[in-house]
Amino acid sequence: MKLTMVGTGYVGLVTGTCFANTGNKVKCLDVDEAKIAMLNRGEVPIFEPGLEELIKRNVAVGRLAFMSDKTEAYANAQIIFICVGTPSDEEGHANLCYVKQAAKDIAQVIDTLGPDQPPKTIVVKSTVPVGTTHMVQATIRQHTDAPFHVANNPEFLKEGDAVNDFNRPDRVVCGVETDEVAELMKDLYDPFVRQGNPIYIMDIRSSEMVKYASNAMLATKISFINEIAHLCEQYGANISQVRVGMCSDHRIGNQFLFPGLGYGGSCFPKDTLACISMGSEAGFETKLLRAVHDVNQDQRQRFFNKIMARFDGSLSGKTFAVWGLAFKPRTDDIREAPAIDLVRWMTEQGASVKAYDRVAGANVAALNLNNLEICNDMYECAEDADALIICTDWDEFKNPDFDLLRASLQSPLIFDGRNLYRRPHLADMGFTYISIGRHPIEPTEAE
Repeated sequence: MKLTMVGTGYVGLVTGTCFANTGNKVKCLDVDEAKIAMLNRGEVPIFEPGLEELIKRNVAVGRLAFMSDKTEAYANAQIIFICVGTPSDEEGHANLCYVKQAAKDIAQVIDTLGPDQPPKTIVVKSTVPVGTTHMVQATIRQHTDAPFHVANNPEFLKEGDAVNDFNRPDRVVCGVETDEVAELMKDLYDPFVRQGNPIYIMDIRSSEMVKYASNAMLATKISFINEIAHLCEQYGANISQVRVGMCSDHRIGNQFLFPGLGYGGSCFPKDTLACISMGSEAGFETKLLRAVHDVNQDQRQRFFNKIMARFDGSLSGKTFAVWGLAFKPRTDDIREAPAIDLVRWMTEQGASVKAYDRVAGANVAALNLNNLEICNDMYECAEDADALIICTDWDEFKNPDFDLLRASLQSPLIFDGRNLYRRPHLADMGFTYISIGRHPIEPTEAE
């Protein structure tokens, strides 16, 4: 099939590349000419394991192309996927200006092709409030009488594992209005569901809601386990043991139930707030989701309070090492990353921060935060620091050289926001170890 992706952000780039890899002819369109030039040079603007190799392979055989010419991108496309950003404000209201502009641009091009053209299918893949796909339909219809179809096809990609998620989806959800479009979408996704994973065909509004409901549920699980971890700290229980006992119940499972600094990134915060906002606009208070959001925001503040308490309420003149800046491992995404808040709070209290993240470090350096030094080595980062703070659970942090780490630090003090270490001999090695939902370890104690 001939496909066009509108937008070369995370969703558009992964989706277009994976579709090209199964034999489709894919054009990726973006108004950012600098990004298009970058992609045409073989450079990938995001870090996603496996993506760069797939892009280069499919560009080389002519199945994948990048451009900024809208007429060239739309003219021969059978299916056009709208994958543009929908940024939201603090209350969760989505900015749909990029979606609306894409709809107008598509209408302009298909109008020039005339009424005898085969109808194109316009698929909204951006995460959008319920009703947006029909808004796109109405916008296009305002500008042309040419035939077209609309559909909604939410994405369920995890940053850091997006290529695998797309190639082996748990499910594919398509919101359609006609059997013709349903069959078209089934044909397109057939190579990805041959292991028996389902394609769910439903109405468009339900399809739009599936994405929000899914992310809100996962966000709820994260906030739930963090609140239980806080209770464990108050009563002397160990969240690691509580989690094992709880998650052995198959009705609960063990996914997204790891205590930590809370969720971040581009999806969970935005989508949870969007659900709250949709409820407000409908006159319905989403009490549970408001609590999920509040617990998540409180979690990083609670962790910061532990740091403040350890230093008797004053960080002035202290130096802290931070391992991990991305909101999660296997990505360079720092949107809503807990580490960024912690760095800002520490420096506002008069501290200096040295940070290491081999993937996301450059993105944080571009923020030009005060009193922050980005290091190229994890042990160099720890040198002469008053404490180490772990914010992202990259694999390289999970089994460090503790002797070298202790020798590097000014004080053998670790604040672990990801509960990476369960080793009983950490105290025997001379560390004070403060984590989440577990009793702090002092050098004279065993865990």
